[in-house]
Parts: sequence; structure tokens; C-alpha cells
Amino acid sequence: MKIVVLAGGRSPERNVSLSSGAMITNALREKGHAAVLIDLFLGDDLHDVKTVDEVFQRDAATTKSLGYAISDEILTDQTINALRKDGTKGLFGKNVLKICRAADMVFLALHGEDGENGKVQAVFDLFDIRYTGSGPLASGVTMDKKISKELLLHNQIKTAGYVAVKQGKTTPQLPFDFPAVVKPSNGGSSIGMQIVHNQKELETALPDAFRFDDEVVIEEYIKGREFSLGVVNGIAMPAIEIIVKDGWYDFEHKFQENQTGFQTPPDIPDDVHRKMQAIAVETMSVLGLINYGRIDFFWNDNGIYVIEGNSLPGMTPLSLLPQEAAAAGISYPDLCEQIVQGKLAIYEAK
Repeated sequence: MKIVVLAGGRSPERNVSLSSGAMITNALREKGHAAVLIDLFLGDDLHDVKTVDEVFQRDAATTKSLGYAISDEILTDQTINALRKDGTKGLFGKNVLKICRAADMVFLALHGEDGENGKVQAVFDLFDIRYTGSGPLASGVTMDKKISKELLLHNQIKTAGYVAVKQGKTTPQLPFDFPAVVKPSNGGSSIGMQIVHNQKELETALPDAFRFDDEVVIEEYIKGREFSLGVVNGIAMPAIEIIVKDGWYDFEHKFQENQTGFQTPPDIPDDVHRKMQAIAVETMSVLGLINYGRIDFFWNDNGIYVIEGNSLPGMTPLSLLPQEAAAAGISYPDLCEQIVQGKLAIYEAK
């Protein structure tokens, strides 16, 4: 198949996305697809081809293996905008839609707000472009931590208590004790997230979180062991335990080597593991997620708590879903192929 791997974009997680995209492109080429990596924001000027179809031939012939290291720099809008030399700021770069319309499938390797909030998915639906992952509504719901937590609570899925605060509004009284977790309502990779231990720290943390969204969620801190569990085409992967050596699982720990340990399958009772897998599948359904996704958890003596869902999990060398798939005997190229074929089956069923 002709497959566009769409990465980059305007998100602060742009560098993470490009790393995922490079690995996915290599894997799909290994599986025999004509895969091309396209930056959502920068696009492609098509200067060296006569037709769009030649883009897929060009990249397969000239690039054997792509690589992309992850910088721990958290990108700002100003930094990203400067990458586009024509001064424009729109989400879709030059010829992106044209190239995607020529593909049989677009593999969404986007992370962060503009990749996971449903905007790209909505545009693709309007242009009848096939893509991996969930649709615009489920993507937007899952990306918004306040809305997704309301859905979890309504469906009796245990999650941390929370309050939400809009920028410029008075911070509400917390219905739980410190410590608390402060995070942008829309965002990922723990960017803008802090753990605070008193009111003074809370008031200091809020302006930083507001740099990334105009609404912030303040969550009850759940002390316990941390896990993540991917679901691919309705099948729960083995859970992975995240063992942070120092501090907590922030952006640096997620994407820089030797910061965090992982164990999959985890050393937990079988019944707890099975329940976690069942909750992951149920959470995917409650949030409307299809094809694939990842659910994050805490586990302690009080039970299993869902932290949040992820509609487009990371696919970098240190990402969790590929490690979980490997524990289930699924190689990275096979995982990418399963995602593509799973979404293709959903389209064909319609």
C-alpha cells in the first residue's frame, strides 16, 4: 500500500512525533509498503517529482532507514512557527492534503494537541482520507482530561478526584488534601505537569500549566505503582510497569534513556493483571476509541485507578506500547502492520 506517515505538526511534542514517525516509516517499508514520512506543518514542495504518486517511489528508493533523536526541549509556538520560512502558521503544510489524498492510508504518528484533539481527523473525514486510530469525536474527548474524567466517573471507572480551573478564574477549593497534580486539560507527555504539596506551590504551578492550555485540571494525587496497557484491535496487551528511578514519570523520564525502568509483563497477581486488561478495554469503549490506544493506571491497596487514555500512543524507541507488544511476541513492524490492517478492516466493514 501507499502509506503516508504523518508526523511533526505544531504540538510541543513535535520532536517526539518525528521520532515515532521515522520508526513507523522504517517498519512499514520493512513490511513491503511504499511509506513516506511527511511533516504535517512543513509539508513537501514536491520540487523533485512530476506527479504526487512519485513521492512514494522517491522516498522508498532514496531513503533506506530514517532516524530521529528526541530532544528534551519543550517547543513553543514561536519556535515551531519559525521553522516555516514563508511566514504562514496554518496547521497543514504545503501539499500535505494533496499527498495524503493520493495514499491508501495515512498512519497518524502525531502527538499532542493538534495531532490528538480530532482536528486532523475531522479534516480527513471531510476529504475521505483513510487514517489510523480513532475518529475526531473520540480523539477530542480523550484529549480533554476534564471531559474524559467525567465519562470515566459516569461509567463507574475509578479515577482520581479533580477540579478544573479556567485561566483568569479564582482557584477553587480542593475537595481533597495535598499533594495534588496540576496538568493542562489538553496535552500529553506530561508537558506542563507538576506535583504540588501546598497552596503556595499550587499557585506557582498554575501559570506554567496555563502556558499550554487555557484550562487546567488539578487532580488528587494517587500514591501507588504506575502501569500502562495498550489495546490493539480490541485485544489488550500485557501491562507494563513504569519504575521511575528518581522523581516521577515526567517528559524527561519518558523520552531520555536510563531515566526509567520498565517491566512487562509486570510482577503483579494474575487476577489484578486480568482486571487491568479488562478495564483498559472497557475504557477504550467508554471513550469511543477504536483501532488502537493506550490506557494509563495507578494500582494500590484501594484498587486500580485509570489516569487517562491516549488515542495516539507514542511509537518511539522508549515508548510503552511497542514494549508491551514485544512482551506479547509482536515485533515493531508487525505491530504497525496490525494497526494498519485493523483500521482498514473497520473502513471496509462500513
